[in-house]
Amino acid sequence: MMTRIVAVTACPSGVAHTYMAAEAIESAAKAKGWQCSVETQGSIGIENELTREAIAEADVVILTKDIDIKNTDRFKGKTIVHIGISDAVKRSAAVMDKIAAHLTLST
Repeated sequence: MMTRIVAVTACPSGVAHTYMAAEAIESAAKAKGWQCSVETQGSIGIENELTREAIAEADVVILTKDIDIKNTDRFKGKTIVHIGISDAVKRSAAVMDKIAAHLTLST
């Protein structure tokens, strides 16, 4: 079964780190062979908004925690991982390893 991850990234300034985190999360998930969709909530608003279908199919939701994420109610009932924006940028591979361990334990 293909692991599916959805994520929402946002940072206080809403510029560079939002997009750097999105790219790092996507790259780390794809390195594991997982499917990943990332929504960004930056200074120009919401981009690549996650679909209901993507959220419904997701095994795990990753949310950055440095600033409030909009519309978090749509993730109700999902396994949610909250990470700092700097961890998303610098330690995405380690975050994916922890998620993989969690998914292995819960199956």
